[in-house]
Amino acid sequence: MAEITAKMVADLRAKTAAGMMDCKKALMQTEGDFEKAVDWLREKGLAAAAKKASRVAAEGRVHAVLREGAKLGALVEVNCETDFVAKGDDFKGICETVANTVLDKNPADVEALKAELGTLITEAVARIGENIQVRRFARYEVNGGGRVHSYIHGDGRVGVLIEMTTACECEGETLKNLGQELALQLASMKAKFVRRDQVPAAEIEHEREIYRAQLINEGKKPEIAEKAANGRVEKFYKEVCLLDQEWVKDSAKNIATLIKETGKACGCEITVTQFARWEKGEGIEKRVDDFAAEVAKQAGL
Repeated sequence: MAEITAKMVADLRAKTAAGMMDCKKALMQTEGDFEKAVDWLREKGLAAAAKKASRVAAEGRVHAVLREGAKLGALVEVNCETDFVAKGDDFKGICETVANTVLDKNPADVEALKAELGTLITEAVARIGENIQVRRFARYEVNGGGRVHSYIHGDGRVGVLIEMTTACECEGETLKNLGQELALQLASMKAKFVRRDQVPAAEIEHEREIYRAQLINEGKKPEIAEKAANGRVEKFYKEVCLLDQEWVKDSAKNIATLIKETGKACGCEITVTQFARWEKGEGIEKRVDDFAAEVAKQAGL
Protein backbone atom coordinates (compact mmCIF):
# COMPACT_ATOMS: atom_id res chain seq x y z
CA MET A 1 0.00 0.00 0.00
CA ALA A 2 1.27 3.48 -0.90
CA GLU A 3 2.55 5.67 1.91
CA ILE A 4 0.05 8.40 2.86
CA THR A 5 2.01 11.57 3.61
CA ALA A 6 0.89 14.70 5.42
CA LYS A 7 1.32 16.69 2.20
CA MET A 8 -1.01 14.35 0.32
CA VAL A 9 -3.65 14.81 3.00
CA ALA A 10 -3.17 18.61 2.98
CA ASP A 11 -3.42 18.79 -0.83
CA LEU A 12 -6.61 16.73 -0.84
CA ARG A 13 -8.10 18.86 1.90
CA ALA A 14 -7.24 22.04 -0.04
CA LYS A 15 -9.03 20.71 -3.14
CA THR A 16 -12.13 19.29 -1.46
CA ALA A 17 -12.47 21.27 1.82
CA ALA A 18 -13.20 17.93 3.50
CA GLY A 19 -11.94 17.18 7.01
CA MET A 20 -8.35 16.07 7.47
CA MET A 21 -9.30 12.66 8.86
CA ASP A 22 -11.73 12.14 5.98
CA CYS A 23 -8.99 13.02 3.48
CA LYS A 24 -6.61 10.56 5.10
CA LYS A 25 -9.25 7.85 5.04
CA ALA A 26 -10.05 8.59 1.39
CA LEU A 27 -6.38 8.23 0.42
CA MET A 28 -6.09 5.01 2.37
CA GLN A 29 -9.24 3.61 0.72
CA THR A 30 -7.90 4.48 -2.75
CA GLU A 31 -4.28 3.45 -2.06
CA GLY A 32 -2.99 6.97 -2.46
CA ASP A 33 -4.65 7.77 -5.81
CA PHE A 34 -5.43 11.48 -5.56
CA GLU A 35 -8.20 11.70 -8.17
CA LYS A 36 -9.89 8.54 -6.92
CA ALA A 37 -9.72 9.97 -3.40
CA VAL A 38 -11.50 13.11 -4.62
CA ASP A 39 -14.20 10.92 -6.16
CA TRP A 40 -14.46 8.87 -2.97
CA LEU A 41 -15.06 12.00 -0.92
CA ARG A 42 -17.63 13.26 -3.40
CA GLU A 43 -19.43 9.94 -3.34
CA LYS A 44 -19.58 10.05 0.45
CA GLY A 45 -20.91 13.60 0.35
CA LEU A 46 -17.88 14.88 2.22
CA ALA A 47 -16.57 17.08 -0.60
CA ALA A 48 -19.76 19.09 -0.91
CA ALA A 49 -18.03 21.98 0.83
CA ALA A 50 -15.59 22.35 -2.07
CA LYS A 51 -18.15 24.13 -4.25
CA LYS A 52 -18.90 26.60 -1.48
CA ALA A 53 -15.42 27.19 -0.05
CA SER A 54 -14.72 30.15 -2.36
CA ARG A 55 -17.82 32.05 -1.26
CA VAL A 56 -17.29 34.95 1.10
CA ALA A 57 -18.28 34.07 4.67
CA ALA A 58 -18.41 37.41 6.50
CA GLU A 59 -21.52 36.84 8.62
CA GLY A 60 -21.72 34.46 11.56
CA ARG A 61 -21.31 34.77 15.31
CA VAL A 62 -18.83 35.45 18.07
CA HIS A 63 -19.65 32.94 20.82
CA ALA A 64 -18.38 32.35 24.35
CA VAL A 65 -18.50 29.50 26.86
CA LEU A 66 -17.42 29.61 30.54
CA ARG A 67 -16.82 26.62 32.81
CA GLU A 68 -15.48 25.58 36.20
CA GLY A 69 -16.88 28.52 38.12
CA ALA A 70 -15.63 31.00 35.50
CA LYS A 71 -12.04 29.77 35.85
CA LEU A 72 -12.01 28.55 32.25
CA GLY A 73 -13.44 30.27 29.17
CA ALA A 74 -13.35 30.27 25.38
CA LEU A 75 -14.28 32.81 22.73
CA VAL A 76 -14.71 31.70 19.11
CA GLU A 77 -15.70 33.28 15.83
CA VAL A 78 -17.46 31.09 13.29
CA ASN A 79 -18.46 32.62 9.95
CA CYS A 80 -21.16 31.87 7.41
CA GLU A 81 -22.57 33.66 4.38
CA THR A 82 -25.89 35.07 5.59
CA ASP A 83 -27.31 36.62 8.73
CA PHE A 84 -30.33 34.33 8.36
CA VAL A 85 -28.19 31.22 8.88
CA ALA A 86 -26.19 32.91 11.68
CA LYS A 87 -29.39 33.40 13.70
CA GLY A 88 -30.53 29.78 13.33
CA ASP A 89 -30.38 27.23 16.12
CA ASP A 90 -28.33 24.85 13.95
CA PHE A 91 -25.54 27.39 13.49
CA LYS A 92 -25.67 28.41 17.16
CA GLY A 93 -25.22 24.76 18.08
CA ILE A 94 -22.16 24.58 15.83
CA CYS A 95 -20.64 27.59 17.60
CA GLU A 96 -21.32 25.97 20.98
CA THR A 97 -19.62 22.75 19.89
CA VAL A 98 -16.60 24.64 18.55
CA ALA A 99 -16.22 26.58 21.81
CA ASN A 100 -16.53 23.44 23.94
CA THR A 101 -13.96 21.69 21.75
CA VAL A 102 -11.55 24.56 22.41
CA LEU A 103 -12.07 24.08 26.15
CA ASP A 104 -11.80 20.29 26.04
CA LYS A 105 -8.89 19.87 23.61
CA ASN A 106 -6.91 23.10 24.04
CA PRO A 107 -5.76 23.12 20.40
CA ALA A 108 -2.57 24.93 19.42
CA ASP A 109 -4.12 26.82 16.49
CA VAL A 110 -7.11 26.93 14.15
CA GLU A 111 -5.83 24.08 11.99
CA ALA A 112 -5.48 21.87 15.06
CA LEU A 113 -8.97 22.87 16.14
CA LYS A 114 -10.38 21.93 12.72
CA ALA A 115 -8.72 18.55 13.01
CA GLU A 116 -10.36 18.03 16.42
CA LEU A 117 -13.75 18.99 14.96
CA GLY A 118 -13.47 16.25 12.36
CA THR A 119 -16.38 16.32 9.88
CA LEU A 120 -18.51 18.77 11.89
CA ILE A 121 -18.00 21.70 9.52
CA THR A 122 -18.13 19.81 6.22
CA GLU A 123 -21.31 18.07 7.29
CA ALA A 124 -22.79 21.43 8.34
CA VAL A 125 -21.90 22.93 4.95
CA ALA A 126 -23.66 20.07 3.18
CA ARG A 127 -26.67 20.33 5.50
CA ILE A 128 -27.06 24.13 5.62
CA GLY A 129 -25.86 24.95 2.10
CA GLU A 130 -23.46 27.79 2.96
CA ASN A 131 -19.72 28.20 3.29
CA ILE A 132 -18.87 27.91 7.01
CA GLN A 133 -15.45 28.76 8.43
CA VAL A 134 -13.97 28.55 11.92
CA ARG A 135 -11.93 31.75 11.92
CA ARG A 136 -10.30 32.18 15.36
CA PHE A 137 -10.48 31.34 19.03
CA ALA A 138 -9.14 32.39 22.44
CA ARG A 139 -8.89 30.16 25.50
CA TYR A 140 -8.19 31.56 28.99
CA GLU A 141 -7.70 29.59 32.20
CA VAL A 142 -7.15 31.00 35.69
CA ASN A 143 -5.31 28.98 38.32
CA GLY A 144 -5.76 30.42 41.80
CA GLY A 145 -7.54 33.69 42.50
CA GLY A 146 -9.42 35.42 39.72
CA ARG A 147 -11.91 34.60 36.97
CA VAL A 148 -12.59 34.64 33.27
CA HIS A 149 -15.48 36.85 32.17
CA SER A 150 -17.30 36.87 28.84
CA TYR A 151 -19.74 39.24 27.18
CA ILE A 152 -21.59 38.88 23.88
CA HIS A 153 -23.30 41.91 22.37
CA GLY A 154 -25.84 42.19 19.59
CA ASP A 155 -26.68 38.50 19.13
CA GLY A 156 -23.09 37.50 18.42
CA ARG A 157 -21.99 40.69 16.66
CA VAL A 158 -19.31 41.59 19.24
CA GLY A 159 -17.65 39.28 21.76
CA VAL A 160 -15.30 39.94 24.68
CA LEU A 161 -13.30 37.55 26.83
CA ILE A 162 -11.29 38.86 29.81
CA GLU A 163 -8.86 37.14 32.15
CA MET A 164 -8.45 38.66 35.62
CA THR A 165 -6.20 37.40 38.40
CA THR A 166 -6.22 38.36 42.07
CA ALA A 167 -3.60 38.23 44.81
CA CYS A 168 -6.11 36.46 47.05
CA GLU A 169 -9.34 34.53 46.61
CA CYS A 170 -11.43 37.57 45.73
CA GLU A 171 -14.49 35.92 44.25
CA GLY A 172 -18.21 36.51 44.12
CA GLU A 173 -20.29 39.34 42.72
CA THR A 174 -17.69 42.10 43.18
CA LEU A 175 -15.21 40.57 40.75
CA LYS A 176 -17.98 39.43 38.40
CA ASN A 177 -19.40 42.95 38.29
CA LEU A 178 -15.97 44.38 37.53
CA GLY A 179 -15.61 41.89 34.70
CA GLN A 180 -18.90 43.05 33.24
CA GLU A 181 -17.90 46.72 33.48
CA LEU A 182 -14.60 46.00 31.74
CA ALA A 183 -16.34 43.94 29.06
CA LEU A 184 -18.77 46.78 28.34
CA GLN A 185 -15.83 49.18 28.19
CA LEU A 186 -14.00 46.98 25.71
CA ALA A 187 -17.07 46.39 23.58
CA SER A 188 -17.73 50.12 23.23
CA MET A 189 -14.26 51.71 23.32
CA LYS A 190 -12.27 49.05 21.40
CA ALA A 191 -9.00 48.99 23.35
CA LYS A 192 -6.22 47.02 21.67
CA PHE A 193 -3.90 46.49 24.64
CA VAL A 194 -4.14 46.17 28.41
CA ARG A 195 -1.12 48.31 29.31
CA ARG A 196 1.24 50.79 27.67
CA ASP A 197 4.20 48.42 27.72
CA GLN A 198 2.31 46.09 25.37
CA VAL A 199 2.14 48.67 22.57
CA PRO A 200 4.93 47.92 20.06
CA ALA A 201 7.58 50.64 19.94
CA ALA A 202 7.32 50.73 16.15
CA GLU A 203 3.60 51.52 16.38
CA ILE A 204 4.24 54.38 18.81
CA GLU A 205 6.96 55.82 16.60
CA HIS A 206 4.68 55.50 13.58
CA GLU A 207 1.97 57.48 15.34
CA ARG A 208 4.50 60.08 16.49
CA GLU A 209 5.75 60.56 12.91
CA ILE A 210 2.20 61.01 11.64
CA TYR A 211 1.39 63.56 14.35
CA ARG A 212 4.64 65.43 13.71
CA ALA A 213 3.95 65.61 9.96
CA GLN A 214 0.37 66.79 10.58
CA LEU A 215 1.58 69.62 12.80
CA ILE A 216 4.26 70.73 10.35
CA ASN A 217 1.67 70.72 7.57
CA GLU A 218 -0.46 72.94 9.80
CA GLY A 219 2.39 75.44 9.85
CA LYS A 220 4.06 74.57 13.15
CA LYS A 221 7.84 74.84 13.48
CA PRO A 222 9.64 71.45 13.63
CA GLU A 223 10.80 71.91 17.23
CA ILE A 224 7.29 72.86 18.36
CA ALA A 225 5.81 70.00 16.34
CA GLU A 226 8.18 67.59 18.10
CA LYS A 227 6.97 68.60 21.57
CA ALA A 228 3.32 68.68 20.55
CA ALA A 229 3.63 65.23 18.93
CA ASN A 230 4.59 63.77 22.29
CA GLY A 231 1.33 65.13 23.70
CA ARG A 232 -0.64 63.47 20.93
CA VAL A 233 1.11 60.17 21.60
CA GLU A 234 -0.15 60.45 25.17
CA LYS A 235 -3.66 60.78 23.76
CA PHE A 236 -3.02 57.73 21.58
CA TYR A 237 -2.22 55.67 24.68
CA LYS A 238 -5.54 56.72 26.19
CA GLU A 239 -7.32 55.48 23.09
CA VAL A 240 -5.71 52.05 22.67
CA CYS A 241 -4.76 50.97 26.23
CA LEU A 242 -7.56 49.70 28.45
CA LEU A 243 -6.03 50.90 31.71
CA ASP A 244 -5.56 54.44 30.35
CA GLN A 245 -9.06 54.81 28.93
CA GLU A 246 -11.66 56.98 30.63
CA TRP A 247 -14.42 54.85 32.09
CA VAL A 248 -17.49 55.22 29.88
CA LYS A 249 -19.74 55.48 32.95
CA ASP A 250 -17.64 58.10 34.76
CA SER A 251 -15.14 60.19 32.79
CA ALA A 252 -13.66 61.48 36.06
CA LYS A 253 -11.76 58.21 36.48
CA ASN A 254 -9.87 55.89 34.19
CA ILE A 255 -10.06 52.10 34.08
CA ALA A 256 -6.90 51.67 36.14
CA THR A 257 -8.57 53.64 38.94
CA LEU A 258 -11.76 51.58 38.67
CA ILE A 259 -9.77 48.35 39.02
CA LYS A 260 -7.75 49.73 41.95
CA GLU A 261 -10.91 50.82 43.79
CA THR A 262 -12.52 47.44 43.22
CA GLY A 263 -9.38 45.76 44.55
CA LYS A 264 -9.63 47.78 47.74
CA ALA A 265 -13.24 46.69 48.13
CA CYS A 266 -12.13 43.05 47.70
CA GLY A 267 -9.17 43.47 49.97
CA CYS A 268 -6.57 42.44 47.38
CA GLU A 269 -4.95 43.52 44.13
CA ILE A 270 -6.73 42.76 40.85
CA THR A 271 -4.87 42.44 37.55
CA VAL A 272 -6.28 42.25 34.04
CA THR A 273 -3.85 39.88 32.36
CA GLN A 274 -5.32 39.62 28.86
CA PHE A 275 -8.45 40.07 26.77
CA ALA A 276 -9.89 39.37 23.35
CA ARG A 277 -12.40 41.68 21.67
CA TRP A 278 -13.76 40.67 18.28
CA GLU A 279 -16.44 41.81 15.87
CA LYS A 280 -17.86 39.21 13.53
CA GLY A 281 -16.48 39.54 10.03
CA GLU A 282 -14.06 42.37 10.85
CA GLY A 283 -11.28 42.48 8.28
CA ILE A 284 -13.13 40.20 5.85
CA GLU A 285 -13.80 41.91 2.54
CA LYS A 286 -17.46 41.41 1.75
CA ARG A 287 -18.55 40.81 -1.81
CA VAL A 288 -20.46 43.72 -3.34
CA ASP A 289 -22.74 42.66 -6.16
CA ASP A 290 -23.11 45.15 -9.02
CA PHE A 291 -26.53 44.22 -10.38
CA ALA A 292 -26.35 46.62 -13.33
CA ALA A 293 -22.96 45.26 -14.40
CA GLU A 294 -24.23 41.70 -14.12
CA VAL A 295 -27.24 42.49 -16.32
CA ALA A 296 -24.99 44.18 -18.88
CA LYS A 297 -22.68 41.17 -18.91
CA GLN A 298 -25.60 38.81 -19.47
CA ALA A 299 -26.86 41.01 -22.29
CA GLY A 300 -23.42 41.10 -23.92
CA LEU A 301 -23.09 44.89 -23.50
